[in-house]
Amino acid sequence: MMPVALPLTALIAFTGYTVSVMLQAEQSLIDFGISLMSRPDTAQVVIDLYLLATLAGVWMVKDARSRGMSVWSVVPYLLLTAVFVSIGPLLYLVVRGVRERKKVAAAAPAS
Repeated sequence: MMPVALPLTALIAFTGYTVSVMLQAEQSLIDFGISLMSRPDTAQVVIDLYLLATLAGVWMVKDARSRGMSVWSVVPYLLLTAVFVSIGPLLYLVVRGVRERKKVAAAAPAS
């Protein structure tokens, strides 16, 4: 059974931080992305993050298929990954862990 505490902690902390930063931002998310892509050094970091996000997306799709889920069930996580990179895979791990715990609990004989 997959532990949920680590991805849940990371999800809560990073989502909170992201919301805080976005509420204080002086420019839109799109303007920020454009400014990051305007310099080679920051563009390299953005490209690197999106390569990792793509790998995470491929993994989520393959993992969902191996668990008998449809690809459509992963679309919300992929959309979150496209915008916020880390939040999509972290949420996927948390939801997957909760589902696994429910399956184990349901399969356990009642005493």
